[in-house]
Amino acid sequence: MSIRDVYIVDAVRTPIGKFGGALASVRPDDLAAHVVRALVDRSPALDPARVDDVYFGDANGAGEDNRDVARMAVLLAGLPVTVPGVTVNRLCGSGLEAVIQAARAIAVGDASVAIAGGVESMSRAPWVLQKPERAFPAGHQQLHSTTLGWRMTNPRMPAEWTVALGEGAELVADRHGITREQQDAFALASHQKAAEAWAKGLYDDEVVPYAGVDLTRDECIRDTTSMEALAKLKPAFRPEGGTVTPGNSSPLNDGAAALLLVDEEGLRETGREPLARIRTSAVTGIEPQLFGLGPVAAVRRALEKAGRSFADLTTFELNEAFAAQALGCLAEWPELDPKIVNPRGGAVAIGHPLGASGARLAGSVAHQLAAAGSGTGLAALCIGVGQGLALVLER
Repeated sequence: MSIRDVYIVDAVRTPIGKFGGALASVRPDDLAAHVVRALVDRSPALDPARVDDVYFGDANGAGEDNRDVARMAVLLAGLPVTVPGVTVNRLCGSGLEAVIQAARAIAVGDASVAIAGGVESMSRAPWVLQKPERAFPAGHQQLHSTTLGWRMTNPRMPAEWTVALGEGAELVADRHGITREQQDAFALASHQKAAEAWAKGLYDDEVVPYAGVDLTRDECIRDTTSMEALAKLKPAFRPEGGTVTPGNSSPLNDGAAALLLVDEEGLRETGREPLARIRTSAVTGIEPQLFGLGPVAAVRRALEKAGRSFADLTTFELNEAFAAQALGCLAEWPELDPKIVNPRGGAVAIGHPLGASGARLAGSVAHQLAAAGSGTGLAALCIGVGQGLALVLER
C-alpha cells in the first residue's frame, strides 16, 4: 500500500476570547460549527458532501460539547447529514491530535478530504456532581469545576503526579533555574509579537470573527503591559518563592480552529494551492508532574522521522502553557534558534482554549509557510498528565 501525500488547503480560527469575555455567550458546538462552515465556504469549488470525515479535538467535553461535538458541528454548520464526525481527546493536544488522525486517514487511503480542528469554551465548562455512593444521601455533595486541571482524582495516583498545572510549571523552573524575570520577559515578548502581528494584518487570512459578537482580535493581548506591570503580580501557585504568575501563564479561553486536509485528488477538486504539506508527527510521554517538558522528546522524534534538524526549521509554533514551561523546553533544544519560535505571539498573549490550541498552532504554521513561499515548520504542545505532541509541515 502506498502512502499518499496530505496537504493543508486552508486553516481558519476564531479570535480567542477571554474567560467570561466576548465569546462566553457562545456554545462550544456553535463555535465549532462556525469554523467548519467558514472553511467550507472558503473553498466553493469543493462539494461539502465530498468531506469524508470531520475530526475535532475537545479537552473537557463535560457540557454543551458532550455529544460528539464534531458531529454536532457538521449538523449545525449545515453540511450534508452524510458527513460523519468524531471527537478526540488528548487534553491540550486534542486539536493537533485531530489534525494528525485526519492526516493519517488520508495518507492510508481511508479518506480523500477531511476537516480537522478543535474547540473549547472554558467559560461555559460546567460544574459536575458525582453520583452518591448510596441513594438519598442526607449530607452535602461536592461540585467539581471542569474548567481546567485535575478533578475527581483517582486516589491510587501518586500525589507527585497530580500537582496543579502551575506547580508543574514551577517544577520546570526549578529544574532549569528559570527566574521570575526571565518568565516575565518571555511573556512581555509574547504580547508584543502578537500585538505587532495583528497590527500588520498577519492574522487577516486565518481569523474568522463570530457573527453577532463584537470581537475581531484575540481578547487577551495586552498591548501596553510592561515588565513593571508584570512584576507587580503575585505568584499563583507558590505564595512564598514562587515565580509563576497570571501574567506569565496562558489564560483561560474560548475559541475554535479548523483545517481542510486533502490528498492529490481532493486538492484538484478544491482548485486551490495548498498552504503546506504534512510530513511527520510524534507523540511521547513523560512524568506527569513534568508535563511542561513533554514536547522535548516529541519534537526530536518528529524531526528525526522527517529527516530534518532544528537548523532546517523556518518557523516553530510552541504552545505557551506557561512561560516557564516554554523556556524549559527551549533550554533543552540548544540547537534551536529561539527567534523563529512563535513569531506572531504565543498562548500567553493569544490564549489557550484547550481543545482548539493544537489546531490553531498547525494552522498558523501552515499560513506562515505559505507566506514565506517555502520552508519547514513545526507545531508542538505540552499536555497535562505528561505527554508531548509534535507535527512537522513543509512547503
